[in-house]
Amino acid sequence: MSGLDWGVLIITLVVIVVYGIYKSRGEQNIHGYLLGNQSLPWYHVCLSVMATQASAITFLSAPGLAYSSGMSFVQFYLGLPLAMIVLCITFVPIFHRLKVYTAYEYLETRFDLKTRALTAFLFLVQRGLSTGITIYAPSIILSTILNINTTYTTLFIGGLVVFYTVYGGTKAVSYTQMLQMSIIFCGLFAAGAMVVHLLPSNIGFVKAISIAGKMGRTNAIDLTFDPNNKYTLWTGLLGGFFLQLSYFGTDQSQVGRYLSGSSISQSRLGLLMNGLVKIPMQFMILLIGVLVFTFYQYNKPPVFFNSFELNKLEKSAYNPELDKLKAAYSQIHEEKEHAVNKMNAALDQDNTVRIDQERKVLQEADQKEKAIKKQVTELMLKNDQHANTDDNNYIFLSFVTQYLPKGMIGLLIAIIFLASMGSTASALNSLASTTVVDIYKRLIRKDGTDHEYLQASRLATVFWGVICIVMALFASKIGNLLEAVNILGSYIYGTILGVFLVAFYVKQVNGRAVFIAAILTEIIVTILGWNEVVAYLWLNVIGCILVITFSLVIQGIMGKKQKVLP
Repeated sequence: MSGLDWGVLIITLVVIVVYGIYKSRGEQNIHGYLLGNQSLPWYHVCLSVMATQASAITFLSAPGLAYSSGMSFVQFYLGLPLAMIVLCITFVPIFHRLKVYTAYEYLETRFDLKTRALTAFLFLVQRGLSTGITIYAPSIILSTILNINTTYTTLFIGGLVVFYTVYGGTKAVSYTQMLQMSIIFCGLFAAGAMVVHLLPSNIGFVKAISIAGKMGRTNAIDLTFDPNNKYTLWTGLLGGFFLQLSYFGTDQSQVGRYLSGSSISQSRLGLLMNGLVKIPMQFMILLIGVLVFTFYQYNKPPVFFNSFELNKLEKSAYNPELDKLKAAYSQIHEEKEHAVNKMNAALDQDNTVRIDQERKVLQEADQKEKAIKKQVTELMLKNDQHANTDDNNYIFLSFVTQYLPKGMIGLLIAIIFLASMGSTASALNSLASTTVVDIYKRLIRKDGTDHEYLQASRLATVFWGVICIVMALFASKIGNLLEAVNILGSYIYGTILGVFLVAFYVKQVNGRAVFIAAILTEIIVTILGWNEVVAYLWLNVIGCILVITFSLVIQGIMGKKQKVLP
């Protein structure tokens, strides 16, 4: 990067951190530290909720996913607006009325302590692991720019976020997230415009989308019903609905965001706006990946996007073999570029026969390129068995650093950093609040002072920061980061959601029945997910239904009822 880019990056990060610490100064009690004194307006809630979900993974992996397999991932979010409506009707008023710090406090009131502790524990496991992945994502950027190992950059990024989260609590998180999302929206629009600008003069936005579409990259909606297909209309509406309902309704990283709203109506409005804005935002991010795909039909892409791993191979004894593969790769790209130009002419003439002919040529060339990439990764593993052979997360980053003008590179990299900082800070704040409120305050020290609980919250933030950083050091082995986070969540979210739905709507079930049901369900869901019996989004539906069903059956066998609060 140029000096200008480094200046933009550093100034942006420093301003964000200082602003968050300044706005959260004076937090001396646990209510202010964990809930921001419940004083935030709806737009704060909306942007904070979005920033918590839109981590660096979103901006690194989503364009790479669209580049590799198309826009089908957008269907993942189709159930989000429905989930927001259900949340606004049910979850938000209950949580506000009970004046809880965490979602799991309600479960002790409704069931018992062991059910509360179980769901809190499941959340801590899931969020602790997935937060490590979100810390790893921006470390990829620094390692690529500086050409150093991700271990050092992971430690730096993790330490930076832990610092301002420990100091400022939830208010620091929320205020920084509002500024972060404002910058992110501007940067995304600029990135999309720049990709189109860099295309050949005779290729505009519509033509670029048409070319990508002919090569199978604009498959935004899939109406087929295949339980093994990860992204269809049905997995998005049903599986996505259950996942989003559980994530926003029972995951403390999100519950903590809208509990900080100044009133029920402000929290509701913030969630509804999130439901309306999130799908277009995700569509735009995926669309940028599709445009980058078209760009690389006219400009030769690297044989492997992860430059750190490629550099290692170039310096190894396998470099002569790599050179041969690079030469073959260049030849295929020349054939591909020739076919794309023919496709462009056929599109101008609306010649369907020629369009189909060139599409087949391009698809065959695509397969040849993938075969060469596979051989390159095999060489990498021969050279270093621990090499990171998945370069999906590096595609958009490679484009940004090589082709965008000075200044904009720094801005877009700052955006990815900001997204990571926002989501990671929210997660650490929620992990700390759940640890202190649901475990420490309830099971270990029941009669501590407010100051003691505040100090415990800060120590818990540091503790989980260390755990998440350690997890981040192993994140390079798990493939596409965006999918990895959602797969991990699908193992647990359905179970937790089932427990909450039983609590809200199935009044005859008591704590013992739902506790046993949750454990049985988690075992079954883990087995199904581990063996890939169905696409991962269906695990959310299966988990939720199993908890409700098992709870009713077990309660019927026990033949007992427990008095519950309305």
